[in-house]
Amino acid sequence: MGFDFASSPLGVLIACPAANVLRIAALAAAPDGALDADTVSRLKGEVERGVLIDFDHIDAWPELARGLMGEAPSRMLRALRDSGALAALLPELDALFGMPQADNNGEVVDIGEHQLAVADEMAKVGAPLAVRFAGLLYNLGKADSPPQHLPSHYRHVDRGLPRVQAVCARFRVSAEFTGLALLATAELERIHRAAEMRAGSIAALLERVDAFGQSARYSQLMTLCAADYRAFPGAAPVYPKAALLDTALRACAGLVADPAADDPAAALLEARAKAIARALRSERWAEQE
Repeated sequence: MGFDFASSPLGVLIACPAANVLRIAALAAAPDGALDADTVSRLKGEVERGVLIDFDHIDAWPELARGLMGEAPSRMLRALRDSGALAALLPELDALFGMPQADNNGEVVDIGEHQLAVADEMAKVGAPLAVRFAGLLYNLGKADSPPQHLPSHYRHVDRGLPRVQAVCARFRVSAEFTGLALLATAELERIHRAAEMRAGSIAALLERVDAFGQSARYSQLMTLCAADYRAFPGAAPVYPKAALLDTALRACAGLVADPAADDPAAALLEARAKAIARALRSERWAEQE
């Protein structure tokens, strides 16, 4: 016997049983939307009954988006996981639960639980949907890292990029969403290491993420990086790499390629690296004083 959604305390009823499961989970992200154990159990019963078999992911997208844009997206994701729906819709994300990763202080955390915290951090700052969706995907390559390397995850970007591409194709999201998710997968951990980089590497990083040409997308990427940083236990409220890279960007303002140079792109990169070196060296001396 299926779930009698009409009697649900959430008062939700949709024609499609699969959509019912997803709607109930999505509404858990709303204020005061936390689900009780009985409701989650009944959702699990529906999933075990097979309502999500052959359910088109494009039909799941509106409810996933609804929950991601809620006040506490982690409650939706938790309900999906506890009911078995996450394994059906986003098995790549479900596989991250139980996988260890070192936090900002070297302590080991569960990556799946960390992703739930990231989702809530982005809700706190009102991040747009593209950023919140990318926040589910950038660690997908860590689900099957070699056990002997844990809690490190060597080459996870190589494993993660095709998985991100597959998830985006499955939900048929826009090129904007796909591009940001792929960019975050490739560059987030490099941005976290920006303080360790030489000026030339910082200039190359800013060029790779097109911080000079796509400032809005760069801002979205930094929002995600900051959420990832703050989601770790005991993290400071301010993401330190944001100020460093903002200083680097300002130092490069007004620099343009010299068309007379033998290699204009290389010359511009060198000019940016020199400007960044001057700016950061000055700031670091000021901090020491």
